[in-house]
Amino acid sequence: MEKLNLKIVSNPIISNNLAIIRDKNTDSEKFSSALKRIAYALFYEASNNLPLVDVNIETPVANANCSVFDKDMQLIVAPILRAGLIFQEIAQKLFPFANIHHIGMYRDEKTLEPVWYYDKRKEIKKDKNKVYVMILDPMLATGNSSVYSIENFINKGVLEQNITFISLIASLQGIENVNSKFPNVKIITASLDEKLNYKGYIVPGLGDAGDRIFNTLD
Repeated sequence: MEKLNLKIVSNPIISNNLAIIRDKNTDSEKFSSALKRIAYALFYEASNNLPLVDVNIETPVANANCSVFDKDMQLIVAPILRAGLIFQEIAQKLFPFANIHHIGMYRDEKTLEPVWYYDKRKEIKKDKNKVYVMILDPMLATGNSSVYSIENFINKGVLEQNITFISLIASLQGIENVNSKFPNVKIITASLDEKLNYKGYIVPGLGDAGDRIFNTLD
């Protein structure tokens, strides 16, 4: 197996909250709260490639040399609807300057292929070197939706190495699918799970993230 462009973020806070969201008895409110706590840690890791510039700040007692986000950067946060919306909430708190680009897809349950129904684009700046994209989807299962989403931004001129895919839980099959086509796209996740079942669900996983977030379970 070739080296994967993958970062698994792990610490006691993530481990504790993963246990909460995996539990089938966790209600929607507790599920969403636990997921948000994990999301903060994932975004901290995902921000490592964002450009900074040096500035001089006057504190109450002296001057200090500090680093801040480059104002010439364009950051696009792209949640895949609908489950990705829970990540968007945290992203907007951490990156209030980011452009939000919603991607609407659902999975055909027979073919397991993604079907597009919405794509709200934000205009890409001319300087592609300063455009960064974070694609958000709690579950990276087959990787088909991920591939289509990444391809969408590359076709608009975004550099592959400036795209980061952020997921809560990922399967090896999904990661290999993405990395085989876009080896320079970094994947950040909190867990690499064992496999997919015949329905394309991650095992052990946590079920359908969207249904559990929005309390639409049958």
